Amino acid sequence: MKLLIQGNNVTVTEAINDYVQQKLEKSIKHFETLITKVEAHLSVARNPRISNNQKVEVTVYANGSVIRAQESSETLYASVDMVSDKIARQLRKYKERQLDHKEKVYLKTGDLVTEQPVSESLISNLTPTLPAEIVRSKYFAMSAMTIEQALENLQLVDHDFYMFRNQQTDEINVIYKRNHGGYGVIQPRLAQ
Repeated sequence: MKLLIQGNNVTVTEAINDYVQQKLEKSIKHFETLITKVEAHLSVARNPRISNNQKVEVTVYANGSVIRAQESSETLYASVDMVSDKIARQLRKYKERQLDHKEKVYLKTGDLVTEQPVSESLISNLTPTLPAEIVRSKYFAMSAMTIEQALENLQLVDHDFYMFRNQQTDEINVIYKRNHGGYGVIQPRLAQ
């Protein structure tokens, strides 16, 4: 298992590095066979009005799934403690779901996507330009899944939304947490 620790507006000292490594290894030790990579991102907000300005985000890559947790507090060590507990709970929940769905076989994203060269006629006269408002772009392959599976993945990544390819329609959908409780699904419809 590969563990990557990064810092933003904070110097990752040897003591902090050792503490994060110790806490995360303890949290994931029962799940090491599932996990391929763990990323920890430590950051400190420079705004004095933010009381819980020490944030730790942990992303775990497990058998093609992404499990993510983040916590903020007044000290970095407390944030590490809280996020390691949270990631352990999410991994336990993930493993229980895997055991419940043991009869189903899911392929890894790398097995589903075949590399094909891009035709020169498609890219020869194009120059990539992005609007100034876009800060970051992410690219990933989407395996087809049901809405129920997408809901499970949404709960694992600790985000407000999750984009997926709908198994029934083969279209890109978005499942999201509603402000007043529950979940919603955004599906494309042809313009009329």
